[in-house]
Amino acid sequence: MTLEEKAIRTGEFSEISNNDMHIIEAIGIDEPRNMSFVAKKLSVTVGTLTIAVNNLVKKGYVNRTRSEKDRRVVLISLTEKGRRAYEHHRLFHDKMIKATIANMSEQEEEVLAQALTNLIGFFEQYQQ
Repeated sequence: MTLEEKAIRTGEFSEISNNDMHIIEAIGIDEPRNMSFVAKKLSVTVGTLTIAVNNLVKKGYVNRTRSEKDRRVVLISLTEKGRRAYEHHRLFHDKMIKATIANMSEQEEEVLAQALTNLIGFFEQYQQ
C-alpha cells in the first residue's frame, strides 16, 4: 500500500492519500452514487465516509448534491479533477498487471488467475 501511494501521489495528485484514491475509485465515473452505496462498497460506515468525502470536496475531487427524488439522500460524484485522478489510478493498476504477467506463458497466466480467484474466495469468507 505504501508503494502504491508513492506511485500514485505524483504531480497534480500529490495532496491525496491512497485511501482517498480508493474512495475516488469506489465513487466511479458513472452516475452519482449515494453515500450508503459507496460506504458499503468500501466496508466503512457512512460517518467515516462523510469525513473523507468532506476532505475530497475541499480538495476539488468530489461533488456532493441532494437527490431530486429524496432530498434526504446525498449523492456524490467526481469532478473533472476527480475523473483525472480515477484515470491516473486505473492506469497505475493496468501497468501493475502488465508488469505482473510480462514474460508469462498463457498457461502461467491461467495458473495465476486461478490462484487469485482462490485468494478472493478466501477473503470473501471474512466478509460474511
